[in-house]
Amino acid sequence: MIKNNFCERVYYLLNKIPKGNVVTYKQIANKLDSRAYRAVGNCLNRNKDLIKIPCHRVVRSDGGVGGYALGSRKKEEILTKEGVGIINGKIDLKEFGFKFN
Repeated sequence: MIKNNFCERVYYLLNKIPKGNVVTYKQIANKLDSRAYRAVGNCLNRNKDLIKIPCHRVVRSDGGVGGYALGSRKKEEILTKEGVGIINGKIDLKEFGFKFN
C-alpha cells in the first residue's frame, strides 16, 4: 500500500530493492512522479530504522556510494556484504542497479 506522505512512499519503495542491488536517488524520485531528488535524500537522512528501511541501497547517479547516517565506509561495508561490487568508491549500475517495474 502506498502512503500519502512523500517519505513514507520513499521508504515503501526502498523495501522493494533486493539485497545485492542499488537504485539512485533520481530513480526513486522518478518512480514517485517527482523531480525532487534532494527530497529523497532528505527522507533517507531522517530514516530512524536503518535495518527495516534499507536506505544504504540508494546511491548517486554516477555510481558513487553517497552519504549514509553511519558514514560512507559503513555503507560500503553493508553493500559489500550484500554482494554489491564497489571499485574506487563506485558501483557499476549496469551490473548492480535495480529497475522498478
